[in-house]
Amino acid sequence: MSVLTKTAADTAVTEADPRRSWAAVIALARFEARDLLRYLPVAATLLLYIGLTAWTLFRSKDGMDAFPALQDVDRNTQTGPLLLGIALFVCVNRCTLRSRRRGTDRQFDVLVMEPWRRTVAHVLSVVPYAVLTAVVVLGEFTRQALRPGAAGHGSPAELAVGPLYVLLCGALGVLLARLVPSVFAAPVAVVGLFVLSVFVSVGTGGAQWSRWLSPIVDEVSGATVFPSDLIGRPAAWHALYLAGLILLLALGAVLASGGRGRYVQIGAAGALVLTLVGAVAQSAGVSPELAAARERASVAPQRDQSCVERAGSTYCAFPEWTGRADDWAQVVDRVRSQAGGMAARQPLLVRQRIEARYGLSVDSAISPLTTPGQVTVGARWGGNRVPEFAVGVASVLVTGVESKGGELCDGRVVTVMWLVLGGSAHPLADFADVRLDDSVTGSAYVLAPTDGLSMSAAQTEVVRHLLDRPRAEMTATVKRNWNALTAPGVTTTRVAQLLGVKEPKGAKDCAEE
Repeated sequence: MSVLTKTAADTAVTEADPRRSWAAVIALARFEARDLLRYLPVAATLLLYIGLTAWTLFRSKDGMDAFPALQDVDRNTQTGPLLLGIALFVCVNRCTLRSRRRGTDRQFDVLVMEPWRRTVAHVLSVVPYAVLTAVVVLGEFTRQALRPGAAGHGSPAELAVGPLYVLLCGALGVLLARLVPSVFAAPVAVVGLFVLSVFVSVGTGGAQWSRWLSPIVDEVSGATVFPSDLIGRPAAWHALYLAGLILLLALGAVLASGGRGRYVQIGAAGALVLTLVGAVAQSAGVSPELAAARERASVAPQRDQSCVERAGSTYCAFPEWTGRADDWAQVVDRVRSQAGGMAARQPLLVRQRIEARYGLSVDSAISPLTTPGQVTVGARWGGNRVPEFAVGVASVLVTGVESKGGELCDGRVVTVMWLVLGGSAHPLADFADVRLDDSVTGSAYVLAPTDGLSMSAAQTEVVRHLLDRPRAEMTATVKRNWNALTAPGVTTTRVAQLLGVKEPKGAKDCAEE
């Protein structure tokens, strides 16, 4: 009798002091968070996520990886915790069903902690993993932002998606456990949700509203990087949608556990409103103002750009890339140093150009410029983009106009490629990088920021012979014969004769057809 009296008294004290009840909830949540680490899927995916992110960040970066665009980096952080979220969904669901699986529900029913408070504890047990995900996301973004070649600006709303996704998976796992108390429900739900997402995507043709219902919306931009203010992703509304959905699922689980309090019901109604507002707002699509800004940046970029001068040439870029003018100037100076005649002193106007009218997911080609002395440079830099830009510069120095560079098919192709490779520290590597098939023999298509060049096997053979000769000797020969080497219609055979290398057999240029 005294035991029953003491239990009743303790219950009364607990109800009179809600702080003790919530302290118990927090204590249970801490226990459940530690218990989740005992599950192999959670531990394995957590270690994989952290390890893979750390390896990606701290390994040696070169090429385009050394010049990240932060408006792309923030989106790249979202797919990392994908497997961790799925593992938490399944394992939190299993933890929530532990008492039912082990037949201890009746013992729990006599405790002072109500079932709905235990549900809250299970939801809160995912919070440490969301915090850890946020730390990894911030570390990943900060590391990329500190790279000397970084450009652009990230979005806090985009960075928040990864941690919110982890919370969403945990809340969904708890709700599913309260609605369908079976350990087989979670694995089946994973497959079902995947099939449903594919079905909705195909059925709606990838419409804006259906794509953004997914927690993670991955829009992979192709060769083009957009300025931050042209991205146009409703990231803030999507973060609001996810936050509302998390609250809705968590409070739905509390209601399913018997938590019928007034505040719970009001909170669930408010969470539903937040979810609907976010879902509707993120489905609006591209605004007329954004479409006009993308049109202006694509057709008349000079309206939004600032220019600087380096060694007589002018470099114009969007505000986030003005610091890259020195990198562009180094390539221009190197290519121009191999040229002869007036081309060796010709001032150029290098303009950064993008094609933004068709959105992030469309990799559109950029049409060549028709104004003499102007060269196109893209928003990406490093790696293959450096020798490709050199091809564009060399084409303008040889033909005078960028639009004529893509029409080259005679011996001037050899002259262009010598300008590109003659001053390179790694000529054969750059030669392979600018060719579409990464070859250094035979015919191939040579890439450039706009229209590339068609290079025949004979022209490739002559270029290889040039690279085998002493550079100083070949540079002097090119400068001495510059007018003949850049004359329209000059044949590949004639170019080989002028440069003193072996004539290719069976050479046939467009001028001879």
